[in-house]
Amino acid sequence: MKSESVDNKEKELLKILILGDPVLRQKSTPVENIDGELVEFIKKMADTMYQAKGLGLAANQVGVAKRFFIMDLAQREGSPKLEVFINPEIVEAEGETTYEEGCLSIPGYAAKVKRHARLFIKAYDLDGNPFERELEGLAAIAFQHELDHLDGILFVDRLSPLKKALFKKWWKKHGKKK
Repeated sequence: MKSESVDNKEKELLKILILGDPVLRQKSTPVENIDGELVEFIKKMADTMYQAKGLGLAANQVGVAKRFFIMDLAQREGSPKLEVFINPEIVEAEGETTYEEGCLSIPGYAAKVKRHARLFIKAYDLDGNPFERELEGLAAIAFQHELDHLDGILFVDRLSPLKKALFKKWWKKHGKKK
């Protein structure tokens, strides 16, 4: 019999939806009430994201078409710092950068994507407080990636026609096995 730690038994992980699930293509609706139910759901999302070794996770990736996502870029340095973005929006964007992105909803595939290099964003935190922030580098890239999810857009949608065609062949061969 396999033994499990108490932590693993208590943590209920959510199912991460994979390319092809229609929820991933839905435009999410705004969060209207930040309550205990949402807080608990976000804790489950965080456990799921950390277990999957992701940097971010949008609500619709776990079946909820609402406008919120989580990110934790600090976990890469071994000091996790979960960030919650409820009803996020980009106020201003500038510059251009390219970064090789992957996605928990498209396991095993990565490709270079062009994004804005710098953002000025607005969102609400878990306590319902509005905040504004300037983001650049990986934080700006990850924010745009997760925000795209809330609009039903996946990073492969941002590839050139040739790279999209190559991705479709790759997905046909490898995607269903993941």
